[in-house]
Order: sequence, then C-alpha cells, then structure tokens
Amino acid sequence: MKKLLFLVALASLCLSSCTDHCREVRTYKKIKPISIGYESLKASIKTLAPRELSNPAKIYAYDKYLFISEAKKGIHIIDNANPASPKAISFISVPGVLDMAIKDDVLYVDNYTDLVALSISNPADIKEIGRNALRFNNGLHEGLSWYYDPYNKVITDYETVLTTETVEVSCDGGYPYPIYYRGGVEGDSKAFQSGTTTQATGTGQGGSMARFTIYDNYLYAATQSDLLVFSVKNAAKPDSITKVNLGWGIETIFPYGDKLFIGSNTGMHIYDNKNPTKPTRLSLFQHARACDPVVVEGDRAYVTLRQGWCGAAPNQLDVINISNLSSPSLIKSYTMQNPHGLSVSNKKLMLCEGKFGLKSFDVSIDTDIKMLQHIKDHEAYDVIQLPYNVLLMIGKDGLFQYDNSNASQLKLLSSIPVKNK
Repeated sequence: MKKLLFLVALASLCLSSCTDHCREVRTYKKIKPISIGYESLKASIKTLAPRELSNPAKIYAYDKYLFISEAKKGIHIIDNANPASPKAISFISVPGVLDMAIKDDVLYVDNYTDLVALSISNPADIKEIGRNALRFNNGLHEGLSWYYDPYNKVITDYETVLTTETVEVSCDGGYPYPIYYRGGVEGDSKAFQSGTTTQATGTGQGGSMARFTIYDNYLYAATQSDLLVFSVKNAAKPDSITKVNLGWGIETIFPYGDKLFIGSNTGMHIYDNKNPTKPTRLSLFQHARACDPVVVEGDRAYVTLRQGWCGAAPNQLDVINISNLSSPSLIKSYTMQNPHGLSVSNKKLMLCEGKFGLKSFDVSIDTDIKMLQHIKDHEAYDVIQLPYNVLLMIGKDGLFQYDNSNASQLKLLSSIPVKNK
C-alpha cells in the first residue's frame, strides 16, 4: 500500500512539472526597416523648436554657435557665446544626416542621397537654398548604411528599436523558446564622429571623425570609398566637380594647410590639395586594420587605432613624422584603452577613450609624451579645441565644455546632458 501511494505521488509530481511554464520579461534591440520616398526628401527639412539631446553624434563650431548632430535625425543649434551657459536655439530636422560643414553662413549637410545647402543667417529659421541630388549612395559610413532603389525611387533605411516582450520559458532553466540577442548598429563606434583646423575665411571647425570639410570654395565629402569634390562658390548651387577613388574603408578627413589627411581602416592617406579641384595622393602610411581618425600639427600626425567593428589592431596612439609627406614614418606607438576622436593644439593633445573618458597629453617630446589628466566621469567620443581655450567634448552622455588653458587641470564650464540616458 505504501509503495502504491509513493508511485501515485511521483506520477502527480511528474505531471505537474512537465506541464508547468514560467514567464520571463526580456528587453532587447532589433533592427526595423523603414522606407522613405525620394520625393519626400525635398520637404523633409524643417526648423523646429529646440529639443533635448538624445543620441548626439558629431560636433561643429562656427562663429558663436555649436552644431550637434543626431545621426540621421537632425542638428541642434546652440548659442555658445558664453560657453559657461550655452542656450539651445532650434533643431533642424534633416532625415539621413551624418555630416556637416559651414562656409559663410551656409550649412552643407547630407540628406540621404542629396547634398543640401541651408542658410543659417537666422539660426531660428533655417532655409534651404540649394540641393545637389543623388550624390551619395548607401550612406557615407558603412556602419550607418542605407539603400536607394533608383527604379522605385525609395530609400530603405534601418533603425534600432528597443523591444520588451514576455516569453514562456521552461521552469527548470532551459530555453525551449528562441533566445533573443542584441542586434543593430554599434552606437559608440558608428554614430559618433574632432580637431579640424579652419581652412578658409568664413568656415567653421569640425572634428577628427568628420567626413565633410571645406577648403577655399570647395567642399570635400569622404564616402566609404571615394572623395567627392563640390564647388560651393555659388552657395545656392553646390556643383559636383570630381570624384577621387580612395579604396575601401575610408573613415575620416582632416585638412591641414593645402593637404588632406584621410583616415581609413588600413592606413592614413596624404593628398596634395594645391589644385583643390583635383587632389592627388602623395603617400599612404599603412597600419593594421583598425578604426583610424587622424589630426595634424606641424610635421607630426597623430593617429588613433581602435579595436572594434573595423579591425582587431591594438588600441594605441601612433605618432608619425610627416616632415617628408611622400614618406611618412612611425616615431612611436603608445598603448591606449579604447581611443576614439582626438585634437591637438600647441602641443596639447586631447584624446577620447570611449567609456574610459578623456585624457590630456603633453606631446612636446615625441618619444616621451606625458599624460597630464584623465577625466573618467563621462564617455568621450570626439573632441575639439577652440582657439579661446575652450574644449568641446561629445559622447554618449552629452556635450561637455572645459576650460583647457591648463591641460593638467581641465575645468568643467558647462554641459548639455543626454535625455533619458
């Protein structure tokens, strides 16, 4: 009898455990395709009321203003006459925007396939004044790509959305249902892009991650494989001039004097720009495959190499001798943690270390550069040193401005934090 009762209880327990289900709430990211009709681009640019930062990408300084992009969404315009108290003026909705450059109160942006000229003489009421259609294909940056179908005239893009679902799982810890995983764009290495020098009267200052720059009356746009040259002499009619093939994996462009320094996955290209309508290559400094922005001061170039989606090279800073532009040579490499954008001015080098913060260096001695300060409070993606001892730093946490008159004691002046970080 006892044996019978034991068997009944065991069968009951087994039946219960075999039919029980547990539930689990899972939050994950997934890629969602979106379609945009080409004709709608012409009506897509609008001046809106200022809004909070959400996903800041690139920064650009012009006159007393700061321009902060939200990748593929638009651009914030900030009155920065007083860096200790920046004031938001407006938000320009620009679908597809990744890059920007300014000359004589005209802001040039990519609007998916098109190069668009916007008058910013009144930052509270931006007006489109010119457009060069169908100049960009599949995005400037491979990590933020989209596709244009010329037959149906439709742009297919992708956005990463946060999704929360309740799913049934086995109560014993097994996974009888699909396991969800994070997918989509890698935020810090593909959305953000410091230290560009002003090359012509009336232009602004961008960052080392920039793909747009202006020299004289010409705008240069670095795509994944080409350098596109536009004449902006007539601001309302940005004309295509030429296309220079650079090879695959192009990431950034940095102008210095009449030279262009172009960062790629595999090295630093140096181009002579004495004839701005037709840049010619002088040399290529090769390195292991890695993410690669570059800045220049005097006869020294500073290149950061970062592990990530674009390569597996060591995380490091390379100091390169460019006194002979036809034969650049490595002086020394310095180990870093996760280097991103950088800026150099008067032998002060500011270097963003991603989630490890911002570092300042004295680079007076090439073979013995010294770290002066390490700010670990915020993620740092890109940085610009302005002429009046103000440092701009952009990152996942927002925009931060520092007094950098003393590179050993950077002092926070103000910040514009990201909403709902």
